[in-house]
Amino acid sequence: MRFGIKFQLLALTAFYAALSLSAQSPSTEVYAESFRKGATHVVEESFEIKLTPQDRAYRERIKDAHGDDRYTFAIIPRGPEGDTQVTSWQAKLADLHHPIYDNVLVTSADPSQDPKDSLWRLEPGGFARVPISAKRIIKVDSFYVVLQVKQFHFTPPDSPYLDSMTVTVEFRNTDPRQPEAPAK
Repeated sequence: MRFGIKFQLLALTAFYAALSLSAQSPSTEVYAESFRKGATHVVEESFEIKLTPQDRAYRERIKDAHGDDRYTFAIIPRGPEGDTQVTSWQAKLADLHHPIYDNVLVTSADPSQDPKDSLWRLEPGGFARVPISAKRIIKVDSFYVVLQVKQFHFTPPDSPYLDSMTVTVEFRNTDPRQPEAPAK
C-alpha cells in the first residue's frame, strides 16, 4: 500500500516537472485564420496582461485604421461550474459592428478537435490542444492577433488551479510570420 502511494506521488511530481519544462522550452508558432474574411485593418499595438484570481478579466477596445472603436478584446477566466477557481483563460475578440459575432478569433462556427480551432483557449496542462507556450497567430479580416503565454503558476503546484498567468498580445496589420524587411 505504501509503495502505491509513493509511486503515485513520484509520478505526479514527474508529470508536473515535465509540464514545467515544457512551459520553458522554446515556443512553437501555431497559425490559423478566423472565419472572418474582410478588409478591416486595426491600429497596431502590443501589451502585456497579468491575470490573477483577484484581477481575473481584461477588456480593451481595439480601434480600426480610421481610429474608431471596432472590436472589444477580452480575456476571461474559466473554471469548473459553480467554482470560483481559475483553471484556464480564454481570449475573445467581439466585433462591435456585428454583435452576433462575440468571438471572431474562432476559425469556424462548428466545434472541432483541430488544435488550430482553439488558439484562443489559454489552457495549461496535459489536456490542452495547443502547447501553453506556443505563439498563437490568428488572422482576422486583414490583421493579425498574436497571443503568447509568457508565464503561469498553479497554487498549490500540484493542483489544476491557476493563481497567475501573463499573456502578451499584439495587434498587427502585417503577418508576424514574415521576416522583418531590413532597414535601408
